[in-house]
Amino acid sequence: MAELTDLARRYYLAYENGDRAFMEEHLAPDFTFTSPYDDHISRDAYFARCWPNHKWLGKFHCELVVADADRVMILYQADIKPAQQGAAGASFRNAECMTFEKGKLKSVEVFFGDPPKGLSRSQFAVQSGAA
Repeated sequence: MAELTDLARRYYLAYENGDRAFMEEHLAPDFTFTSPYDDHISRDAYFARCWPNHKWLGKFHCELVVADADRVMILYQADIKPAQQGAAGASFRNAECMTFEKGKLKSVEVFFGDPPKGLSRSQFAVQSGAA
């Protein structure tokens, strides 16, 4: 199980480092992404819609990482780069369920927490490119 949780953490590092090559290599060809704003979008749609967010995301702080068979559940707090918010210290909290198949990320389901302080959910959706 440690190998699977380590792999899951590497996806967040790829966001922090802007490492699209890692993502390209480790997402399954039939990968899907689901969130309150996205309903099982394809790998291509994910790269078009979600990957550009790595530019305004800072560090991911994993608070809980639990593996069960081929799934990893992660609770994290993510920092937003100060230039994007206009104020230092902005962050948000989410949980994600990642499903793996043959060493590749097959799907992600995101469960949103509260948006960064001072933003409504709709404002954050617009800012993050989800709306």
